[in-house]
Amino acid sequence: MEMLLEALVNLFTWSHLFFLFLGTMLGLVVGVLPGLGGIAGLSLVLPFGFGMDPTDALAMMIGLLAPTTTSDTFPAVLMGIPGTAGSQATVMDGFPLAKQGQAARALSAAFGASLFGGLFGAVVLTGAIFVAEPVILAIGFGEQMLLVVLALSMIGMLTGNHVFKGLATCGIGLLLGVVGVAPGTGEFRLDFGSIYLSSGIPIVIIGMGMFAMPEIIELLRRQGTISETGTLGVGWIQGLKDVFRHRWIALRTAGIGCLVGALPGLGGSVVDWIAYGHVIQTTRNRERYGTGDIRGVIAPEAANNAKEGGALIPTLMFGIPGSGSMAILLGGLVLVGIEPGLSMVQDHLDLTYTIIWSLALANVIGAGTCILLAQPISRLTTIQYALLAPIMLVLIFFAAFQSSRDWGDLIALFVVGTLGVYMKRFGWPRPALLIGYFLSTQLEASTYQAIQIYGASFLERPVVIGLLVLTALSVYAAARFTPHKPQPTANGPHRARNVGPQLVLTAVFVAGPLLVLVDSVGRPFLAQMFPITVSLLTLALLAPVVYGQLRYRTANGVFYDSEVGEKSNRSDLHYLLWILAMVAGVAIVGYPLTTAAFVFAFTTAKTRGSLWRNAVLALACVAFLGVMSYFLTLKYPQGLLQDFLPMPWWLGG
Repeated sequence: MEMLLEALVNLFTWSHLFFLFLGTMLGLVVGVLPGLGGIAGLSLVLPFGFGMDPTDALAMMIGLLAPTTTSDTFPAVLMGIPGTAGSQATVMDGFPLAKQGQAARALSAAFGASLFGGLFGAVVLTGAIFVAEPVILAIGFGEQMLLVVLALSMIGMLTGNHVFKGLATCGIGLLLGVVGVAPGTGEFRLDFGSIYLSSGIPIVIIGMGMFAMPEIIELLRRQGTISETGTLGVGWIQGLKDVFRHRWIALRTAGIGCLVGALPGLGGSVVDWIAYGHVIQTTRNRERYGTGDIRGVIAPEAANNAKEGGALIPTLMFGIPGSGSMAILLGGLVLVGIEPGLSMVQDHLDLTYTIIWSLALANVIGAGTCILLAQPISRLTTIQYALLAPIMLVLIFFAAFQSSRDWGDLIALFVVGTLGVYMKRFGWPRPALLIGYFLSTQLEASTYQAIQIYGASFLERPVVIGLLVLTALSVYAAARFTPHKPQPTANGPHRARNVGPQLVLTAVFVAGPLLVLVDSVGRPFLAQMFPITVSLLTLALLAPVVYGQLRYRTANGVFYDSEVGEKSNRSDLHYLLWILAMVAGVAIVGYPLTTAAFVFAFTTAKTRGSLWRNAVLALACVAFLGVMSYFLTLKYPQGLLQDFLPMPWWLGG
């Protein structure tokens, strides 16, 4: 009892509250900026914790960590750009709601669900401190492998109007995850002699390419505002009512978030997809998901905030980080003289409870601030999108460069983004590729580890048997799930229109597994078993698609072109060439100067307005990049100009 009172006193000291509030505000900013996330934010404040009082330093770090997965909802809902990896599923229904003029409702529902999830995670963490040890120790490599398989089984809910296209896309994602170091042998695969590819493609680039660029280009083609109605719709009160009405969905998915967050290795980037797949499996009117269903916003937001409480369990009790951001937090604990482990319960129980309650309070502050800002910030959806699009493109390329700070980040984002644009247009489900990519490394590594350590006997373990049953139920639910399939009409998207480009995209998908098969020949067994197996399965799933397209079948999503029947003056290729010109400009004059020129040229060509306004927007971009360069000690991609002409650091010198 004395420990609890001491923790309560520490929580409400002025210094603790100040640093908690400071960290929370920084976390809100980090979440809004696409691609940064908790890892970048914690890395930024970590040096300032040296020499601080331990409770104040932890208050700042926990304050930054807690609301990051709350404020990342702003770009996800308003722009269709995931603020962090944890908001990718929110885009699926949040962005369509914004386009329908219900941005304020989507935001407030997301923030209400985030608040509930964060508080739920803190409550679970409070009780789990004393009982989590045997549960976590029961999760071995076999259980981790089955958890990944369970997550993959839910992809059946995200396959769109053609199940073979969806499952084959998941296979392509698994194969993209093969690029880089083989977990079984440590050798490089599919790197083509490139140092950049030897580390694999960063998840941030896959997420941005699959969701950000396609949505930006689609909105540009419509030549209007984000909101189709030009109004904000119902406000934040309605969104909070939605959370209360669907409280059981929020409760279930928050529980899922805690469970997944507490399992080291599975990571937080997939928890929102698991929650999204679960809510589709267990609710009615499933065909509404992906078109603007508020349940598709509540589920992932409750889960990704609750997972922070779950991730703190192995972090504090065993010194095993539950996610990348928790790894940075571990460094912060050591920096202020605290050794994570069972001593957190035995010797530092007051500090442990201070951390838990700080997490809860930071969630309240962060969600409350976001709810207050939801209505005014949602007005961005009524601004002409041609003014916002170039700034959004600058931000996502900036976020991509944060991945490894290599020139390859920009090229990879353009290539993956181009693929995402045509996948969206031709009806290949992008979430399936993203989930497959993220789970690829974990699935391959846990498969090898389970086989080497347990052999076939891991199938006799109780938790494994339970997970096999859950996977079977998930597959059964997916098999029964029949998404809405519009019948082909004379001018509908399911007619056999623009067949040539669709066949080219299908050929690209077929070439991928074939390339992996060729690369795997002659490699050691541990380096070839997984890619060969996945390649053969993917080719088998692609076979019905290829057969249907060659026979010119028009129904069931074999052919699909979202541009059919749309009114647009420009094609996808037109805007892709604009982006390609920006990347080429970076190679010539560097990133800051190119982004200024790109923003000015684009807004001048695509909007009616003052040249002074366009110039101010361009200069504001350069100023933003300069500020970020200073605080993150970031050196932007240089062009040929910087090799011959000395320039200040804020211009890429």
